[in-house]
Amino acid sequence: MIELDRDAPLPASRPPLAASRRTRLLLTLILLAAVGGAAPAAGIVWRYLGTVPAPDGPIELAGGQVYTVDTTGALPAVTAWGPARPPVRLWTTRVPVGDEPGVVPAASVTVRQAGEVVLLTAGVATTAVDAATGRIRWSSPIAVSVLAGSGAGVTVDRVFRPGTEYDQESGDPGPLYFTATGEPHTEPPLRTEVRGLDLADGRTLWTATPGGSVTVDVLPGAAPAVLITSSRLLSLVDGVSGAVLREAELPQLGGHGPASSSLLGDVALVSYREPSRQVAFRARDLRQLWSRDTRDAELLADPADCQGVLCDGGHGDLRVLDPGTGRARWRVQEDVDLTLRAGYVLQTDAATGEPVRLTDPRTGATRVDLAGWTGEVAGAADQPLLLRRAEGRSGQAFAAVVPGHAEIRRLGVAGAGLGDCDSDRAFLVCRSSGGLRLWAYRI
Repeated sequence: MIELDRDAPLPASRPPLAASRRTRLLLTLILLAAVGGAAPAAGIVWRYLGTVPAPDGPIELAGGQVYTVDTTGALPAVTAWGPARPPVRLWTTRVPVGDEPGVVPAASVTVRQAGEVVLLTAGVATTAVDAATGRIRWSSPIAVSVLAGSGAGVTVDRVFRPGTEYDQESGDPGPLYFTATGEPHTEPPLRTEVRGLDLADGRTLWTATPGGSVTVDVLPGAAPAVLITSSRLLSLVDGVSGAVLREAELPQLGGHGPASSSLLGDVALVSYREPSRQVAFRARDLRQLWSRDTRDAELLADPADCQGVLCDGGHGDLRVLDPGTGRARWRVQEDVDLTLRAGYVLQTDAATGEPVRLTDPRTGATRVDLAGWTGEVAGAADQPLLLRRAEGRSGQAFAAVVPGHAEIRRLGVAGAGLGDCDSDRAFLVCRSSGGLRLWAYRI
């Protein structure tokens, strides 16, 4: 405790400069050893806010609020909590689950903040509620993707010929094609209806109806846009107006169009099955960048899990590729999985799931050694990476790596008995036997 009314002591005699430097260096080394490589917490705020009830469903942090999900009833109940001290319950609402209400798997319920609304998805059915009150504004029987910062979203609905529904009791072999709500059909869809939505009220902003089956990806960046991949065309569409901005014809390999597509940053990856090949395009102008053979990837006995990172090979011999050229940037010859976190590539032990190191995405050089930390907290790729480990007899220590700063910054210690956690830029929430415990942090 610092006593502000205490008389100030007389100034001590100043040690020689060399001695002062040696003393400061020794103190720094002692501090670093004491916190296991984490930088001293000067200027760091770590504050316990309190506990809220913990139902069976997932924990979600979105838009600066904590959401809990109770799936024990016929309809899931979502409760929003304000991260005050103590936390304050803001509202509770029941989430429609489509035409067949019943017990909903906890893992299928997600919460996403989108401006003035919160999107609650149970299975694939999506309900938009007012972020301030929890009042239901509109619902969709199918999933809604958000175009960040635009107030718009997009849905994808496949339309099939009547009479092509698959009899699941028959067990007949053959390829199956699925509706947006999961019903199987024996023929490909006649067309796909892609709709842009106003997230505030659910009204349709635009509709595109490409023939057959397509994939739709939301582009990152300030200009809201979606990329529609059909069997013959790659189309860049304005996310708010629906105007077609650019189109490019897709290669037909072996007489076939692509089987699937995905987006990695600003690069579209279009994949073919016969022959096995991947073709890359720059998403904003649809210029073809490169193509590569992917036959070997299908034969891997132990493939690595790569999230947000373009990989080739498997555990023990994994190459990280440049999305812009398709060429190898660097190689890792350990049994690790890769994911983007805090602006780095996080390598985790494939067997234990423990974090190993943070590496430079371009060179693979180690930027932060994570030895001694046994787990990472779930969070977005562009937000701080929170680390955890057991400390002392009954404590859990937490630390953070901030994007752009290659060092571990110790936050503080929490009690024992903590389970799954979630985090964002300002808060940490963890499940415990007594409920959900919430902390605020600032670095």
